[in-house]
Amino acid sequence: MNKPQHNPHVSRRTVLTRTAVITGAAIAVSLPASQFLASPAYAAGKDPVPGTNPLSAKVREAVRQAEARARRVMTGKPSRNGWEMERAADDGGNIFTRPVPGTPLTGTAGIAVRMGDVETVLVHVVRRFHYEIDELRKGDIVGWRSPGKVRKGLPESNQASGTAVQIRPGSYPAGTRGGFFPQQRLVIEDILTELGGVVRWGGHAPKPDESLFYIAVRPGDPRLTTTASRIRLWDETPGRGAGVLADVTGSHRTS
Repeated sequence: MNKPQHNPHVSRRTVLTRTAVITGAAIAVSLPASQFLASPAYAAGKDPVPGTNPLSAKVREAVRQAEARARRVMTGKPSRNGWEMERAADDGGNIFTRPVPGTPLTGTAGIAVRMGDVETVLVHVVRRFHYEIDELRKGDIVGWRSPGKVRKGLPESNQASGTAVQIRPGSYPAGTRGGFFPQQRLVIEDILTELGGVVRWGGHAPKPDESLFYIAVRPGDPRLTTTASRIRLWDETPGRGAGVLADVTGSHRTS
């Protein structure tokens, strides 16, 4: 088998052309569709090197489809806590079905929530419920719900933005109190305290919904980022995080 020979006489034009193609492809893959369409390379509408085009028709079409899918999913309307409601989950928006480690809620039995810091915080709530209040089974959690199926003026509307979950809504129906034993209630209060006000419980509302837990801060609030970072650190530290029983009767809790 002959060894490929290096050609020392590759023209400068060829080098520039290849570099432009690779750079354009990298931009298309790395940027979200909306940012890519606003990039200088796309907006210029011309070849970096005459006679070449680093943005293939397939890349452009993929970007157009992603933009169209986002427009179809997004509503432009906020839920009660200020996060944008979405028309679908697992369809190119920000809401996807995610697993809850250490529980049966995996695969398609996971919970549909907003990706990122919101997911980290709500999954932590569900895990602590599972370990410290009552063991959860498939079908016990309701995450995202269609905007047309929630009441916009109530905290339940936060489900439509992927920022809330209901845990066993059939067992803790809206409008009723007293669904939890005193020790279970202590754990719920401890979870809320641990998260520093980033999450609220529907059991505290004037019209209670004891199954509902939701993000209580608006998009961009640094408290959400800080809390999610703490949870990720706990999850990586032996003896910390969900699954480690806390003394919920103690006078204080440390982060």
